[in-house]
Amino acid sequence: MCYTIALNFEDGVTRFIDCKAGEKVLDAAFRNKINLPMDCSDGVCGTCKCRAESGAYDLGEDFIEDALTEDEAAEGLVLTCQMVPSSDCVLSVPAAAASCKTGQQSFAATVARIEPHHDAAVVLELAVDDAPAFLPGQYVNIDVPGSGGHRSYSFSTAPGERSLGFLIKKIPGGLMSGWLARARPGDRLNVTGPMGSFYLRDGEGPLLFLAGGTGLAPFLSMLEVLARAGSRRQIHLIYGVTRDLDLVLVDQIAAYARRLPNFTFATVVAEDSSNHPRKGWVTQHMPDEMLAAPGIEVYLCGPPPMVDAVRHHLDENGIRPAAFHYEKFTPNAPLKAIA
Repeated sequence: MCYTIALNFEDGVTRFIDCKAGEKVLDAAFRNKINLPMDCSDGVCGTCKCRAESGAYDLGEDFIEDALTEDEAAEGLVLTCQMVPSSDCVLSVPAAAASCKTGQQSFAATVARIEPHHDAAVVLELAVDDAPAFLPGQYVNIDVPGSGGHRSYSFSTAPGERSLGFLIKKIPGGLMSGWLARARPGDRLNVTGPMGSFYLRDGEGPLLFLAGGTGLAPFLSMLEVLARAGSRRQIHLIYGVTRDLDLVLVDQIAAYARRLPNFTFATVVAEDSSNHPRKGWVTQHMPDEMLAAPGIEVYLCGPPPMVDAVRHHLDENGIRPAAFHYEKFTPNAPLKAIA
């Protein structure tokens, strides 16, 4: 039996390794040619300390308290030289990937489908020979052929698929938008990733998803993972856009309401001239009772003004979620993930 361990480095690089039953994570990383921080490898120095974001594991008793205190262990800190997983796990590594003698992975993909949605967005579907590993919510860099540049997009599909989906905002004169206008199925692309610390964590508490524009993409990936797992968590998605035409893939969202028994969603349009039943900003439509629910986790992905507005709203109203993960992006720059 093997377990999959996701190693999230502080520079945004994510690498996945296989860990055999009874094998320590540090040993598994070395076997996968990744040099995690270490010194003694005997549970004495604490150099290999990381944070377990999810998963089940055993730390044994062969380490001293100076290396890992009880309080640290209770907070999810682990010594990779002692950690033996008993499930798939996600670890945050307090080091850059390059310092661990590893780097980002790249793979080739083929354009399978390009579906425009008015002048708002494009759904890009890529086919790959081998399904890449990633965490729901993460993103990749896609090279724009002939330009020497790339653009960053979150997966809108779940991990484990050989068909990868992305929701791309149409930008007049944009690098990727210009290429997509002339691209055809069968065109080849180079993709680098996965990356990002914005991803769905394990848990049982209520989930409030806040999406702005094409920031909807990572939530579609998360919802698919939750639906496949038969999740019973209370989940509410608020999808905010500027214009009516910016509302895309609403039918796909509605389909999750049929698959997830405790999932609800609301769409919000900011434009004054809209006849949409819910107008204004996302912050005006967040359910007070849900924000007050014990253990609520908030996930937010959207343009910087939206992210800043939500953060200010939560601070101003003294709302302290059990967890708050957000990612802000600009249309013509790589995504920057913050958690």
